[in-house]
Amino acid sequence: MPEPLLYESHSHTPLCGHAQGDPGEYAAEAVRKGLKGLIITCHCPLPDGNSASSRMKPEQFPLYVEMVQRAREEWSDKVDVRMGLESDYYPGVEAWLEELHAREPLHHVLGSIHYQIAEYRQKYHPGDVFAYQQVYYDHLAQAAESGLFDTLAHPDLIKNEAPGEWLFPRIQPFIERSLDRIAATGVAMELNTSGVNKALSEMNPGLPQLRLMQERNIPVVIGADAHCPARVGDGYLDALDLLQQAGYQEVSIVLERKRTSVPISVARASLLPRE
Repeated sequence: MPEPLLYESHSHTPLCGHAQGDPGEYAAEAVRKGLKGLIITCHCPLPDGNSASSRMKPEQFPLYVEMVQRAREEWSDKVDVRMGLESDYYPGVEAWLEELHAREPLHHVLGSIHYQIAEYRQKYHPGDVFAYQQVYYDHLAQAAESGLFDTLAHPDLIKNEAPGEWLFPRIQPFIERSLDRIAATGVAMELNTSGVNKALSEMNPGLPQLRLMQERNIPVVIGADAHCPARVGDGYLDALDLLQQAGYQEVSIVLERKRTSVPISVARASLLPRE
């Protein structure tokens, strides 16, 4: 059996208010799924009470560090547990995130645009779905250009705002402009397997955007966005298949804020067979 190689690069804790399970339970599932490691990337605290119901409070950050460290120590002989963050981007939050990311050594920092957050919608929704899609992709590029993030999470999440109005040929020129800007930064993008459980049932991003990313040599990191232990590593083999379909030959891994890539064939062989 090949040695484990891949990490669950996107997972959460109950501190965000919408996830279940102790980090140790996620670590146990990573072992069962044939993963080398688990990076906990819970939703970061934000200033001014923004999105307070769906993330840890600023004063809970030390508890978050303690939870991850405990799991790392308890599972050190079986799986590599690391600490990261999923940090929301919107214009003006840069100084807050820069200070937050410097508090503790982080291994993977995801940048997210959560269009569904009430405070974000109130400020940036122009009253038109297509225009909101354009705002999303502009902010996604700004997130990459900020230098704050290693990987952009679920980078077509906006398609779930109104699946019936997700017309790829219509939004494609705006996606391409965004991807050109992102490619210039060297920031990776995520293939998030949890998209199959969302309103528009396909991974984030879908195949058309993945192909545009591949044309621009944008590296891809796989994550399951696990909000419960059973979701750790979920859909990884399917994600690797989708990457190959889009023309990718490698998949990336981020540790210690540094990215490495491995051949998809090697990554696939390292995983346990499909159940």
